[in-house]
Amino acid sequence: MTIPAIVMAGSRPGPDSLLTGSGVSTKALLPIAGRPMLAHVVGALRASPLVGRITILAQNSAELAAEASLEGFADLYFADSGQGISSSLAAALPEGDAPLLVTTADNVLLTPAMIADFLVGAEDSDVAVAMVEHNVLLASYPESKRTWLKFRGGWWSGANLFRLRGRRVLPLLDFWGRIERDRKKGLKIIAAFGPALLLAVVLRLITIHQGVARAGQRFGLTAKVVPMSAGEACIDADKPADIALIETIMAGRG
Repeated sequence: MTIPAIVMAGSRPGPDSLLTGSGVSTKALLPIAGRPMLAHVVGALRASPLVGRITILAQNSAELAAEASLEGFADLYFADSGQGISSSLAAALPEGDAPLLVTTADNVLLTPAMIADFLVGAEDSDVAVAMVEHNVLLASYPESKRTWLKFRGGWWSGANLFRLRGRRVLPLLDFWGRIERDRKKGLKIIAAFGPALLLAVVLRLITIHQGVARAGQRFGLTAKVVPMSAGEACIDADKPADIALIETIMAGRG
């Protein structure tokens, strides 16, 4: 059985400095190594035997559907997104308990091996989040600057891969919709789950696995972190320095 995938390819509110002088109107179409970001991500998903239908969500999905580099990909669909990530995902969830794989258009270093690594680790969970531990990234890419969540036993950075198990995750998505504006502020996100969890994190009393599990329990969900073995899994295209590093990594892959 394959899992359907959603690629979040919309634009954040406000100007994006990456687009200045690029000639494109949205980040998903920004070229990296000669192809739009989105084409790299769709190519990795389509090359995975574990992934089925792929849906691209964006405010102006028709613009992305007209992109020539996406022609020829099978089982590829486009839909207009809502006003935020959470509401867009809520509208895209399959019925029942069917799982859904979610990633982003700037996750351009994604590979079929990473997808397999994540999905195997995500089994038997309602919500799974891919993350990379600090030492795993720095062992290969010490120059990469990421945002780190600091827990007992390690620092972690998100890898833009999520597995959601059907509509049971709707309460969590509704909650996320109220706090997603603070997505880059780790402690503010943790504080939203309650003072007990915040204190445990600040004092480094719990691991990230325990913290995520506790956060899921608040919504009656089994939540887990899937540690990624490839350091580059958490390198997305947020800054010019990221793009330069991504193109170097891609060149090394041949």
